[in-house]
Amino acid sequence: MGRTRKPLRAAIIGLGRLGSRHARHLANQVQNVELVAACALDEKQLKWAQDELGVKTTYTNYKDMIDTEDLDVIFIVAPTPFHPEMTIYAINAGLSVFCEKPLGLDLEKVDEMAEVIRSHPDQIFQSGFMRRYDDSYRYAKKIVDDGGIGNIIYMRGYGIDPISGMNSFTKFATEADSGGIFVDMNIHDIDLIRWFTGQEPVQAYGLTSNIAAPQLADIGEFETGVAQLKMDGGVIATLIGGRHAAHGNQVELEIMGSNGWLRVGEHPDLNRVTVFNENGVVRPSLQSFGERFDDAFTDEVQDFVHNVIVGKQPEVTVDDGIKALRIAKACQQSADAGKLVDIRL
Repeated sequence: MGRTRKPLRAAIIGLGRLGSRHARHLANQVQNVELVAACALDEKQLKWAQDELGVKTTYTNYKDMIDTEDLDVIFIVAPTPFHPEMTIYAINAGLSVFCEKPLGLDLEKVDEMAEVIRSHPDQIFQSGFMRRYDDSYRYAKKIVDDGGIGNIIYMRGYGIDPISGMNSFTKFATEADSGGIFVDMNIHDIDLIRWFTGQEPVQAYGLTSNIAAPQLADIGEFETGVAQLKMDGGVIATLIGGRHAAHGNQVELEIMGSNGWLRVGEHPDLNRVTVFNENGVVRPSLQSFGERFDDAFTDEVQDFVHNVIVGKQPEVTVDDGIKALRIAKACQQSADAGKLVDIRL
């Protein structure tokens, strides 16, 4: 089932904010893989890949790259609407695929993508839920699994970007469909809630606002989204997504148990330094998701490479990606309709 060639020959589609991070990790940190080709529409990004990462060949058409290069694996970090067609093409070409979240925006296309993946069981597909690879979340998961806080009663997940990213997001959402606040921002929190509880949601109620960024209404986006989920085992969960944190990047998870609480990322500290100056007592804060989860991004890709080499399907499956997407869309549907929505996975 697995491939024996080491290092694996890899290509990447997409060299934007996240794609460039994955590309850098593949070129400099991840073992048993060689980044031999890259595809992007921006010539400056392709030149960066050649000059800074030593990528030998670059393309502006992903099909040309897959058809031409001798590849084992491909990393898809392109805009979300293109994920299904790119995955289908790569799987049908015999490649294993790492695809960033979300899997897509059109559920029919995502379902078609899943069928193609399932019809090629000897190829590895992994979805990019990197928070499962973060040491803090893994530590908290072990405490929960060991009964350290009793039964989970309630969970709350924050995913709020810094104000400094507003212009970048506005440009991105003007040029492409982000999927909305819940799909774009809270899909990680949804995955964590399913992972920690082992339960599935049955109802969602969502609310949105643009108080902090009214200009987003012009492109059909919302700055803040809040959703309540009712899980089939009784757990209640709250999702909070936003793009206007003044202090930095706020990614937090709270787990309330019958015998204790856990909070992961309660304070988004950049480091362990406390500054005492004319501004008072200050703790520098993380300013991007990349800073916060850099190790997790590396570890998930290393796990994918290992899975391909040994022929092992990953812990994070295409079904996890589909369920998270359906749940996020139900939250947005509820917010748009102003009523409770039943979830049928």
